[in-house]
Amino acid sequence: MKPISASVLEVIDETPTIKTFRLDTSSWLRGKPGQFLMVWVRGVDEVPMTLAYDDAITVQKVGEATEALFGLKVGDSVGIRGPYGNGWELVGDNILLISGGVGSAPLAPLAEKASAVGVRVTTLAGYRTKEEVHFAQRFRKAGKTTIATDDGSYGHKGFVTDLLKDIDLNTFTQIYCCGPEKMMCRVLGILAERKAANYSQFSLQRYLKCGIGVCGSCCMDPAGLRVCRDGPVFTGDLLLDSEFGKYARDACGRRINI
Repeated sequence: MKPISASVLEVIDETPTIKTFRLDTSSWLRGKPGQFLMVWVRGVDEVPMTLAYDDAITVQKVGEATEALFGLKVGDSVGIRGPYGNGWELVGDNILLISGGVGSAPLAPLAEKASAVGVRVTTLAGYRTKEEVHFAQRFRKAGKTTIATDDGSYGHKGFVTDLLKDIDLNTFTQIYCCGPEKMMCRVLGILAERKAANYSQFSLQRYLKCGIGVCGSCCMDPAGLRVCRDGPVFTGDLLLDSEFGKYARDACGRRINI
């Protein structure tokens, strides 16, 4: 698929390092929470971006491509392909969301759409500092929300995984998690210890080239699962014996410890 040009309609400053870009795609883009777009930043690179809204991506400035995105203004354009991949599967009527940092981007629309069909939603959201808190109102409108910050400047002081200590995981029909892989690995370990990994879903981030399962750059050991095609959402039990939380690969295929 060739990229389709999409113009920027609005730029929202979420935090000092995170922006949301609304695009003129509402008339034709049909995605579901958890899917991603391949976003072509002209003259720089093409990178995967999750859908934070039906017509918007939320971006954290972490590299060359995202820095170039941060320079876009209303009226500028990007090329997009997609949506691709498997999104979240809504299971049952009482769900738990565990978000870390900009991992909120694919989870906030899931919270909203689950709440809209009568599902009970509980969210645990972790951020580094108060300045980095975003989408809190979206989560709160969807259901009970508890926020943690690493430095204690907002909400609970500590990691979002600390909040799991006082929660009975067996009351939930499904658990969803997205954030930095080290954080997600800790969550999966807790779920495994408490026999909850088999009813959980995690959204992974890996280096993607084609986005459609052809090139193999995002294959995971040992089963060869393709993050772009078989994911980016995987069930927790599939990840237990994989490379998840141990290493990923760079653009040349070399292993990088996580």
